[in-house]
Amino acid sequence: MSLESVRAFLAEKAPELTIIELETSTATVALAAEAHGVEPGRIAKTLAFRVGEQNLLVVARGDARIDNRKFKEAFGAKAKMLDAETVQALTSHPVGGVCPFGLATPLPVYCDLSLQAFDEVVPAAGAIHSAVRIAPQHMAELVAAQWVDVCQEPA
Repeated sequence: MSLESVRAFLAEKAPELTIIELETSTATVALAAEAHGVEPGRIAKTLAFRVGEQNLLVVARGDARIDNRKFKEAFGAKAKMLDAETVQALTSHPVGGVCPFGLATPLPVYCDLSLQAFDEVVPAAGAIHSAVRIAPQHMAELVAAQWVDVCQEPA
């Protein structure tokens, strides 16, 4: 269902994008970077958090880590990562395939400024073996994301 919800979302909003489906798992940043032949930073990972009473998604470069101080400054509260079961229930995507497209539940999406270091990033597409190649700005526009600065500088 999840890959299909992403397929339907992209068919409606960005028909020029092609979903890349691979035989190998791309469920981690390292696996995805190797499979797509890109540096880990280009993998756009989607993380799900609960802040107060609200659930939200943050899309960040694959080699970035959340900076708790910056996150609290941006959202006014400490971040609590959601568990895999809750993430799948909210997004319809399994962990490793989570992306901001084709969500089961409307969620606010935020893109970390770290993505702007690249002209193209590779987020998952709703399954652990699927992805798309997209400009970060275009991704943000498609999902009505706001830009935030919540990650540490990659090492």
